[in-house]
Amino acid sequence: MTEEERIELQQNNPLHGLKLEILLQELVDHYGWEILDTAMRLNCFNTNPSMASSVKYLKKTQWAREKVENFYLYRFKRMPKASDLEYQMPPRSRTFAHGLEPREPMELTVESILLSQAKSASAHQARSQNRGGNYRR
Repeated sequence: MTEEERIELQQNNPLHGLKLEILLQELVDHYGWEILDTAMRLNCFNTNPSMASSVKYLKKTQWAREKVENFYLYRFKRMPKASDLEYQMPPRSRTFAHGLEPREPMELTVESILLSQAKSASAHQARSQNRGGNYRR
């Protein structure tokens, strides 16, 4: 892939050129610390949250930064879900179809997040029990 092709692909990523501080500020301005804490369960959003401490933590902790970037892409910008292959890549390496515009942010409440998490946990438990049941005699 040429440098020109790589630049063209990156232009199709809403995270391209976006500083972590600005990304986080947009999320905090729209959702607030409580919703971010409930949705992502990161201590930097729970215990005395501040922009400076959260950015410092996210810059040092790749998995947490990727979690926030995923939230930004798929809940705040509401971009189409990544394929299984793309999901293995860091969010800043993913691309979207040319001309695809972000949509309005998903409206979230603490209650809606907790309900969604409970449904996911229940579905995960059901899948786990079904897998275990297939191997028993």
